[in-house]
Amino acid sequence: MLKQRIITAAWLAPLMLAGLFGLSGNAFAGFTAAIVLLGGWEWTNLAGIAGLARRLGLAGVLAVAMVLLWGGGATQAAWPLWLGLAGWALNLYWVTHYPDRLGQWSTTPRRLVMGVWVLLPAWVGLNVLRETGAIWLLFVLLLVWSADIGAYFAGRAFGRHKLAPRVSPGKSWEGVLGGMAATLFLALVFAFGQGLSPVEAVLLVLTTLAVALVSVLGDLLESMLKRHRGIKDSSGLLPGHGGVLDRIDSLTAALPLFALLAPGVI
Repeated sequence: MLKQRIITAAWLAPLMLAGLFGLSGNAFAGFTAAIVLLGGWEWTNLAGIAGLARRLGLAGVLAVAMVLLWGGGATQAAWPLWLGLAGWALNLYWVTHYPDRLGQWSTTPRRLVMGVWVLLPAWVGLNVLRETGAIWLLFVLLLVWSADIGAYFAGRAFGRHKLAPRVSPGKSWEGVLGGMAATLFLALVFAFGQGLSPVEAVLLVLTTLAVALVSVLGDLLESMLKRHRGIKDSSGLLPGHGGVLDRIDSLTAALPLFALLAPGVI
């Protein structure tokens, strides 16, 4: 498994970096749309859809929605981001009340609608941040990765108090604090490197901590859906790494919020 993970990362990492930071405009929108569409394909499985034709058809509907958003200029508008934020407020309620509120979201149509406010605002957030400059797109990616890494090591070393035992038993509050500490350090490094004023630095730190917390919710939501479906990975598209959603679950929650808050920092 370790060998397979290394092989996959060896070709995937350069491809992602080239696409995210070497492209702009329509090319960037198309590249990121392809990633989100792969996530949409996996989401149909999380929603309980069986059959190749039905899954392809639903992925096609998502593709049409993305074309309409792009053509209508919505990828530079705030309303899809606010839609995502409202959706994630609902997701928070369902995750924190799992499995008591299972009946409110467990039907296949409702899980499909959930995927709309998870995936589309994340794609819009990517495009909004790319337009502000590659440095802030890089920052939000590093933020999520730092939160994950910090949470992993802090959780292993100090984890005692479970965060959401019925959703993801391995996660702890100590891990969350470790992830926030890692992102705090990242924010201070960026504030210094970008020459931000003291006020801008404080805003960046507060934004970073808020987004780090929300990124945890992205991970928990996918864990809840996979637990409900009785599966370990969203798919096998990335050998050794699971599926696309397994790699971007935290980002789907972090991107809309950071894209909304970033203008106050940049």
